[in-house]
Order: sequence, then C-alpha cells, then structure tokens
Amino acid sequence: MKKIVFIFLIFPVFLSAQINESDTLKLKASLSLTGFYQGGNVETFIFRAKTDVSFIPWKNWVFKNQNSYVYQAFGKEKADEDILSLNFLYLNPERKIYPFLLGFVSTNFRREIDLRYLVGAGVTFQVHNKKEDWLKISISSEYENTDFSTTNFNFTEYNGSQSINTMRSTIWLNGKYSLFKNKMILNHESYFQPSLEEGNNYRWQADIGLEFPVWKYVNFKVNYRHTFESIVVVNQQQQDRFLTAGFTLKSY
Repeated sequence: MKKIVFIFLIFPVFLSAQINESDTLKLKASLSLTGFYQGGNVETFIFRAKTDVSFIPWKNWVFKNQNSYVYQAFGKEKADEDILSLNFLYLNPERKIYPFLLGFVSTNFRREIDLRYLVGAGVTFQVHNKKEDWLKISISSEYENTDFSTTNFNFTEYNGSQSINTMRSTIWLNGKYSLFKNKMILNHESYFQPSLEEGNNYRWQADIGLEFPVWKYVNFKVNYRHTFESIVVVNQQQQDRFLTAGFTLKSY
C-alpha cells in the first residue's frame, strides 16, 4: 500500500516572505521548514529550510541575511541539493536613496555548481514606502566566480575550464502591497543580471506571491518562482519553475 507522509513545520515566516530593511525594528527573524515523503512504488523525499534575519549592528547600518537549503531524493538517490546565502549591509535604509554592500554564496547539485560567490555594491531607490505597502528599485555591480564540476557547457566557447568568472550588473525590483482592505497581500521579488563582459552570459528571476490572512498572525500563501540561466552544463535546462503553497506565521 502506498504510504504518504507530509511534514509541514512553519516558524515566523514561510517561503519567501520579505523582510523590509527600512523597518524601524532593531531585530526581525524568521525560520521555515517544510518536507514531503512518499513511500511505496515510488519513494520521494523533499526537504526545504529557510532563515531570514535583519538587525542593526551599528548606528545607521542594517544587516540582512537570508539562507536557504533544499534537498530532494527520488528512489533513494539524491536528485538535488542547493545551498544559498544572501548577505546585505545597508547604510541609512530609512532614506529615500541608500547604498548597500552584498555578498552571495551558493551551490547547486543539479546544475553541477560546486561553488558560486558574488561580492559587490549598489544603491536602492524607494519608489514608495508605507507601513503596509512598499516598492523599491536597486542597481548593483558584482564580481562573480562559479566553479562547476564539469567543463562542458551549452555554449562551447566556455568549454575546457571548470571556472567561469565575470563582472555583472543587476537590476532589482521588490515590492509588497496590501489589497482589498488587507484581505490579500501581493509581494514580488525579481532581478535581471547580465554580464558586463559577455553578451550570452545572463540570468533572471521572477518571484511572486499572494497571501490571504486567516488570522492575525497566520496567512495562507501561494508562491510562483521562475528562474532562467543562460549558461548551463550540457543536457541541463536553462529554466526552472516552482509553484508552492503553504501558511505564513508571523511574529511581527
């Protein structure tokens, strides 16, 4: 008999609920854990974890850290294991325009990325900033290095080396809006990240979510995420799409 077990553990925020670095709270934190197990004819195991922390280390500065981990196994064989750490340091984020430093580290088992890191700096412009609604546009520039476990790519000019490094520019668009007298919350995060050196080296991501308040601290959420990466190893798709649903438990 097929046996299915669904594990769903949620702490302050589920999935990609956004922490606004321009908030006046000195500390905001969230943790989400989700899992899925199916046994029987096809054995499947999926585990996801995410943390999100924002705090004030010094006067006028805000540090924001987002970490995520994904593990998937099918038939007891690992199919995916991803680690992503996003780190931002903002100066005077309560202002209309403010600068920031960034540092990212990630791995991706399925895309055969052993290690990727980016370091850079940028500036954010607050188009709109209210208690329940905000919209921000950011521009940044980064140095990126990616170490792959193979030397064969979909663009043959990159073949022969396991490392690809480049200077990038990134345009970010993030926002959150309360609609219909707070009966629905729309949030989105997206970016376009081209190389400044190679025209065929670019990526983009679009992330959009809808939340429906169930209780003061609980929302039901549906989230869609679409990613594209132009340079991939041979026999890998450039695009990924994710549709998820769950609950949001907020402590702030």
